[in-house]
Amino acid sequence: MAGRWYKPLVGTAFLLAALSSAPAMAQNKTLTISWWGFNGDKLEEIVLKPFRAQCGCELVFETGNNADRLNKIKIRGGSGVDVVYLTDSYSQIGIQEGLFQPVDRSKIPNLNGIYELARAPQGQFGPAYTIGRVGIIYDSAKVSAPITSWNDLWREDLKRRVSLPGITTTAGPMTVLVAANKAGVDPYKDEKAAFKALEQLKPNVVKNYNTGSELVNLFSTGEVSVAMAQDFTLAQIQAAVPTVRWAELKEGDYATLNTVNIAKGAANPDLAHQFINFVLDPKIQQTLAERGVDAPVATAVQLKPEEAARWTYGQKMISSLKRLDYEKLNAAKTDWLDAWSEVFGK
Repeated sequence: MAGRWYKPLVGTAFLLAALSSAPAMAQNKTLTISWWGFNGDKLEEIVLKPFRAQCGCELVFETGNNADRLNKIKIRGGSGVDVVYLTDSYSQIGIQEGLFQPVDRSKIPNLNGIYELARAPQGQFGPAYTIGRVGIIYDSAKVSAPITSWNDLWREDLKRRVSLPGITTTAGPMTVLVAANKAGVDPYKDEKAAFKALEQLKPNVVKNYNTGSELVNLFSTGEVSVAMAQDFTLAQIQAAVPTVRWAELKEGDYATLNTVNIAKGAANPDLAHQFINFVLDPKIQQTLAERGVDAPVATAVQLKPEEAARWTYGQKMISSLKRLDYEKLNAAKTDWLDAWSEVFGK
């Protein structure tokens, strides 16, 4: 997911090397992919090399974070790339700004074998190729009673022991939804009540973190023992602090989806559909999950318990996730940024 600390594919150098080694016949058949570039070595082995062999095409890349890459596509009017990887909050922005084209589902037969949540999370546009979740992690050796509800973040015994994601991170805006639920209000209609609840939570908060590595350090040093977090951080934190647990919350966790779309001005839309279908192939999904790259969305994937433990995996877990209305959330973000600064910037 976005924000991980994996080794990236090197953007320009990787692109030039790929082009210089390409046979002349492939020069006119090129797929340009916009993505983060995390886990470059593993993706080259599991996805890119076999796809090149299948399509007889060349692959080039535009890498960077969600905001930067989406902005480049916007500046170019939806052209310059074929396939676009984004978190669902950013792909929603791209959809609203007309930067993507609807996918032709008849050209992606592997859609039939993935979880329903992933098939069409944003209508006629691209599917999710992996699903994550946002919940609560805690150090069971330092927290007296298990955490079983989002409202437990406000517990008196957790004073100066909690870390929340910064408001500009993927999980950050979800803190407002959690606070609104605590206050019993609609966050889009009564922002003040939601942020009043966050202000009441502030005595428990040690620090707002902005990266996964920062959260790992906070647990490793013992500065925090509870955090609202994305699930991809769990394995790294448990490696440092084995007593950390994922809380089983009665209200459920929030779903986070990584989507793959086709740009409006894609030069090779047919090849883009072929690539999306390839990424959703159960065998590819199986290997990606086993090798620690992404949680699988293909229902045919079967993981061992120790493999499954790191992922949002299985119909029961996925059906329990809370989906977000990113159209509403994105519209509210600007006001929430100001209100967040009022609470945590003091």
